[in-house]
Amino acid sequence: MAPPQGHIYKLTAYPKDIHLRDGTRMTLKPMTAGDADALLQFFMHVPAEERHYLKEDVTSPKVIKRWADEIDYDRALPLLAWVDGRVVADGSLHRTRTMARRHVGELRIVVDPAFRLRGMGTILMHELGAIAREHGLERVMFEAVGGMQDEAVKAAEFMGFMQIAVLPGYGKDLNGHPRDIILMEMPLGKWFDWWNF
Repeated sequence: MAPPQGHIYKLTAYPKDIHLRDGTRMTLKPMTAGDADALLQFFMHVPAEERHYLKEDVTSPKVIKRWADEIDYDRALPLLAWVDGRVVADGSLHRTRTMARRHVGELRIVVDPAFRLRGMGTILMHELGAIAREHGLERVMFEAVGGMQDEAVKAAEFMGFMQIAVLPGYGKDLNGHPRDIILMEMPLGKWFDWWNF
């Protein structure tokens, strides 16, 4: 299926085959409407405690169908990682419609537990950061849950993200216990080029 009309990103590099640290070959490609079932199956492999912190109920077929039906790469660009015909990671670049903040993007990364610690999250951050950089964004943000997403924080730091704030107790886990929310940002432009040399 052709990508949505009128999107701002040039995505001619995709689909793109990349090898993980352990030699596993994955294919990255922007989500299309036909990927809804595979994406739903992916989210079913993510532990409930982790899904709890996502913005929507990703186990709801209605939510995933709405995402597929309303794809708008200008607002949210989902980049899916495929291995052996199934989705194993979902990275997305989000932009607000507010003109005062159009220069800032937000990255969201979710990786199947069976594929963690192989460099997949770092690859998705790099790909989405490069897309953001190429299309004029000045910085990207990343949000993590303290004590639960420490590996994601390390991957973000490796990519050049810096911690800019900790919001104490802004999240609550499934048992109602408070969790800190860590806010990180990475300047793009020359900083991104240098860091990824």
